[in-house]
Amino acid sequence: MADATVLEKLDAGFTKLQNASECKSLLKKHLTRDVFDALKTKKTSLGATLLDVIQSGVENLDSGIGVYAPDAEAYTVFAPLFDPIIEEYHGFKSTDLQPASDFGNLDVFKNVDPNNEYIVSTRIRCGRSLAAYPFNPCLTEQAYREMEASVSTALKNLDGELKGTYYPLTGMEKSVQQQLIDDHFLFKEGDRFLQAANACRYWPHGRGIFHNADKTFLVWINEEDHMRIISMQKGADIAAVFGRLVTAVRAIEAQKLPFSRDPRLGYLTFCPTNLGTTIRASVHVALPKLARDKAKLDEIAGRYELQVRGTRGEHTESEGGVYDISNKRRMGLNEFQAVKALQDGIVEMIELEKAAV
Repeated sequence: MADATVLEKLDAGFTKLQNASECKSLLKKHLTRDVFDALKTKKTSLGATLLDVIQSGVENLDSGIGVYAPDAEAYTVFAPLFDPIIEEYHGFKSTDLQPASDFGNLDVFKNVDPNNEYIVSTRIRCGRSLAAYPFNPCLTEQAYREMEASVSTALKNLDGELKGTYYPLTGMEKSVQQQLIDDHFLFKEGDRFLQAANACRYWPHGRGIFHNADKTFLVWINEEDHMRIISMQKGADIAAVFGRLVTAVRAIEAQKLPFSRDPRLGYLTFCPTNLGTTIRASVHVALPKLARDKAKLDEIAGRYELQVRGTRGEHTESEGGVYDISNKRRMGLNEFQAVKALQDGIVEMIELEKAAV
């Protein structure tokens, strides 16, 4: 059972949410009094409480979601809160089962902007969690270091286009770190949403980046998830980017790293928005004519279950009319379907941009 200090913080947090009329998060919507009372005393076997789940959303009332899973068991223990949030975000019901992993026929994918008129870059990533470890709030410094050692050792065995070098954040010069961040290759320190979720403890220990010589294949270690596997390049060649990611995932799986996968939810991640396939396929695309009517752009994106974000991703604004557009849904479909939704949506957007006056 949660101790008195935790219960006091939970009561204060619940009251804060209820009084925050401007808060539109899924946390506030689905943390009803009945759900709160049913969950406030519960703990996972590692000691994680409801406070660990909701503290980021309580501190950041502008959160869209507002919850994180401190360990894999939290998705079960706190299911009365997680399940409706997952259903609203992904359209994935508590009775649904995540399909088996399937990258499909890669020949279906193509370069959707061969003349480089609209799309600046393409990026597809997936997340993986190591089965033997919890998520950030329950991790010790030793656990971060152990995972860094296991993953970086496995990555050193990659060859061909994937062959690269691991760069730990510990000891990295600030100028080098900032340049990698500016080039969209490296995660940044200090995200207030992750900070509030206790995801940045022991920073920078146990964190780092692996990338190949061309910086078209990267792996982030212990940023938000244990691993973020990323394929990216300039232009709009979705076929090349997705093909590289598939090759990388299969090569990493061959290193026998045990990943955390739930029969119902799919691959498990710290944030429930990334569950299931964990695939986020995105393009940076300039759509100045469509962007004059943001509601119209959002309407088109909605038809393909895509998400429109600012140039630098979540919680940022568009820069120079360039948007980050990606698949929103990651559950109830396979990897092929997730990337195909992006390709189909972007093709339509480009056609409409061309036809706009």
